[in-house]
Amino acid sequence: MKLTFTKIILLLVALSFAIAASAQKIQDGKLWLNEDGSNYFKVTLISQVWVRNTVMNPGTTINGYAKDNYTDIGIRRARLQAYGQIADRVFIYSQIGINNFNFLSDRKAGFFVHDITGEYEVAKAKLSLGAGLTAWNGLSRYAAPSVGSILGLDAPLFEQTTNDVTDQFLRKLSIYAKGKFGKLDYRLVMSSPMAVQKSNGYSATLTDYSTYSAKPAKMQWQGYFQWQFLDQETNTTPYATGTYLGAKKVFNIGAGFQYQPDAMWRKGASITDTITSAMSHFAVDAFYDAPLNTLKGTAISAYATYMHLGHGPGYIRNQATMNPANGSNKPGVLNGGGNGYPSFGSGSLIYGQVGYKFKNNLIGSTTLMPYASLQHASYNRLATTMNYWELGTSWLLKGHTSKLTFAYQNRPVYETLTAGAKAIQTERKNSFVLQYQVFLN
Repeated sequence: MKLTFTKIILLLVALSFAIAASAQKIQDGKLWLNEDGSNYFKVTLISQVWVRNTVMNPGTTINGYAKDNYTDIGIRRARLQAYGQIADRVFIYSQIGINNFNFLSDRKAGFFVHDITGEYEVAKAKLSLGAGLTAWNGLSRYAAPSVGSILGLDAPLFEQTTNDVTDQFLRKLSIYAKGKFGKLDYRLVMSSPMAVQKSNGYSATLTDYSTYSAKPAKMQWQGYFQWQFLDQETNTTPYATGTYLGAKKVFNIGAGFQYQPDAMWRKGASITDTITSAMSHFAVDAFYDAPLNTLKGTAISAYATYMHLGHGPGYIRNQATMNPANGSNKPGVLNGGGNGYPSFGSGSLIYGQVGYKFKNNLIGSTTLMPYASLQHASYNRLATTMNYWELGTSWLLKGHTSKLTFAYQNRPVYETLTAGAKAIQTERKNSFVLQYQVFLN
C-alpha cells in the first residue's frame, strides 16, 4: 500500500488536531486522552541519510557500465510512527515509510505501510494478544531492531532471516502473544508467510541448493524469551533498543526459535523429484548496556549472539544494503554486483558488537561513541568462514535525536570457480559510510 508523502502529512495533521481537541494535555510527546495519561496517542518521525563511497565487487555494472568504485547519497530510512493506548486495554500501532531510496530507485516512490496492528491486554502486563502486519518476531533480540537507537550504522540485518523474501522488510502478517512474568519477557508468534514469487530476484528454477518453496506456504512459528536481570525494558512495541546511552542499566539473556514446515525446496535425483524441508532456526543472545560513571556520563553497550540457521543444504543469500549497483558481468562472483556479501546462509554464526560512550560534553555540549562489530559465519555453501566487520563512531550531537555516524565496513568476496564446488574467498572490499540521523521521538 503506497501513499504520497503530502497525503500522509495531511492525514496525520488532521488526525492530530482531532485527537488534540479531545486530549487533556501534551506531555513527553504524548497527547493525553484522559487525566492521568494512561490513555495516549503519539507520533514520531525519523530520517537517516547516507553519503557513501563503495569499492565495488568484481564485475559490477551500473546500468550496463562497469564500475569499480562509486560514491552516492541515499535515504536509508524515512519513517513515521503513530501509536497509542487509545483506551483501557486497547493499543494500536502503525508505521509508514520508505527504505533504501537512492539514485537507482523508482522516482516519486510512495511511503508504504510497515506496520499496522491492534492489540488487547488480556491480563495486565502478563498477556496481550495482537494481530496485523507486524514486526513481532521470534529468534533473537534484533529480529526487530529499534532503528532510532542503533548502536552503530545499522542493525545486524541477518537476524531478520526472511527479510523481504517471505515478509515485507521483516514485517509479517501475524497473530502474536506477548507479556512479562516478573523478569521473564516473552513473545510467541504465528505468521502467514508472503508469497516468495513476489520477492526481488525470485527464480522458479530448482537447483541442488535449497531455496524458498513456491508452493503455498504453511504457517511459520516463532518465539523469543529473555530474562531481564537488571532494569526492565518496555515491550510496548516489538522493537528492541540498540543502546540507552547510559540512561538504563540492562542485562538480558535471551533464546528464540523460528520454524516453518516445508518452507524450503531443492532438486532431487531426477527432474521430476523435488525435495522439501523445514526452515528451522534457533538462537541465544546476551545484551548489556549500562552507565560506567554516572557523573561523567560514560557508558558501555555490548551484544553477542549465536545462531544456528537451517535453511536447507547450500542455501545462501547476499545482503546488499541500498545497493549502489544493479548488475554484474562476472556470474562466478557469489556476492553479485555492488556491495553485496553472503550474509544469510545455512550453518551457524556468531555476532558481536561493542561500543563505548565518552563523557558528556567531550566536544562542547556533544560527545562520541566509537563501536566495533563482527559477523563470523560458517555456511555450508562456503569453503571458508565468512567474516564481515565494521568499525565506526557516532558523534552524539544530541543523543539519538541528532547524531552523525561514520563507519568503515570490510566484506569478503567469494567466487565459485568450479560448478557445484563450494565458493572460495578471493579478496576483500571496503565501504565508507557517513550517516546523519534526525529523530523526533
